[in-house]
Amino acid sequence: MRRSDFVTAAVSWLTLAFLYLPLVGVAVFSINDARRGLVWKGFTLKWYLKLFENEWILEAAWNTLLLAVISTFVATVLGTILAIAMDRFPWARRTRNFLDTILYIPVVIPDIILAASLVVVFGLLRLLSSFFEPGLPNMIVGHVTFQIAFVALVVRSRLGAIGREMEEAARDLFASNWYMFRKVMLPLLMPGIMAGAMLAFTLSLDDFVISFFMAGPDSQTLPLFIFAAVRRGVTPQIHALSTLIMLITVVLVILAERFTRR
Repeated sequence: MRRSDFVTAAVSWLTLAFLYLPLVGVAVFSINDARRGLVWKGFTLKWYLKLFENEWILEAAWNTLLLAVISTFVATVLGTILAIAMDRFPWARRTRNFLDTILYIPVVIPDIILAASLVVVFGLLRLLSSFFEPGLPNMIVGHVTFQIAFVALVVRSRLGAIGREMEEAARDLFASNWYMFRKVMLPLLMPGIMAGAMLAFTLSLDDFVISFFMAGPDSQTLPLFIFAAVRRGVTPQIHALSTLIMLITVVLVILAERFTRR
């Protein structure tokens, strides 16, 4: 092995260790019988059992799941429609470039800026209706605002991969717009749609900043619960909860990657 290859491999392994060893450490502490400290006192799963007996955690988990499911469904539908409209409608070149720029803004903008903007918007909307008080509805809207861009980008990449030949063939065979969309475009887009939905679900599941700004007293999510609990001290239950969230996120990312590869 050449020296350059050895250095590259060593740097790669050190980078992976830097990224994933803290996560492994959290998982190890979640099965450690010790309540405090760094001493290993034996294997146990009691922290996971106590986790599912904690009513506050169960309520936060339900809020997190409800928020992720609803926001992902709405964002997937709107993001798919947006991707098809941007890719298939004959926009002028300047208009297309402008739309592309707008689509990337929610992806690259810091979460704190987007959250602060949403606070201002909902503050104005509360002058019209009390429906926009901080709570789960506001959190759903806040999550949808950044999820749409990710779904649209994934679906657009799928549209670019499949091309337009199948659609043109369907039109040559006198297929109507609805039939062509239902029987040709939608099945071809489904891997991209599923990948975008899983990515959006993962982002909603892990989001803290926007949820923190939009949440009400009865809409606490798991990231918010972990943040509040860590300020009082890290317990093995928090390690167990963090490990479960990490495992769910990893599974969803792997599934999204598999659907994208298809």
